[in-house]
Amino acid sequence: MGLTAEQLKGSIDALVAREPAFAAALERAGYPPPRLRERGYATLLRTIVGQQVSVAAATAVWNKLDATIGNAEEPSLLAAASDELLRSAGLSRQKIGYARSLAEEVTSGALDLAALPADDEDAIAALTRIKGIGRWSAEIYLLFAEGRPDIWPAGDLAVQIEIGRILGHPERPSEKLTREWSEAWRPHRGAAAIFAWHHYGMVKGAI
Repeated sequence: MGLTAEQLKGSIDALVAREPAFAAALERAGYPPPRLRERGYATLLRTIVGQQVSVAAATAVWNKLDATIGNAEEPSLLAAASDELLRSAGLSRQKIGYARSLAEEVTSGALDLAALPADDEDAIAALTRIKGIGRWSAEIYLLFAEGRPDIWPAGDLAVQIEIGRILGHPERPSEKLTREWSEAWRPHRGAAAIFAWHHYGMVKGAI
């Protein structure tokens, strides 16, 4: 599971102590709610199913896949299903390839989601071996499902926009600059990202 409300609050309080701009942002937006996902295969498969479609469409495909193969959370069932059967559940040819890559990594034991490397970069490398799982998806998984406190998805557009806004930067900072700023926030960068998304939603909603 991801960072709890208590862990988020502790990390954000530590960020406020280091960076006064976070204090003003916290007054505007308040503490963010936790973003929690289950650790394991199902969460990563849902990530693949949800790529480039709406939440509603992803839910519909997931439910159909679950009914079609018997249990969408069981990788051996997906690995054994024909392409025709998976297409009938609403998966595109590309997503079938991605889903098979994940299922085969898990069923073969090549990827043990219960024992990913402790080093964050090594864990990201293990996850991005799967077709269809890029760095951003791997970072989100490690942050939301494993609660790794220092994951920093600096390539995320909303994180860049909102960190720039919080720090008073006139233009959206680059990924490189966003990473440079964040070095002073270790080991609380995961909470900084969750707070940035929260602040982005609050400010956007207020416009």
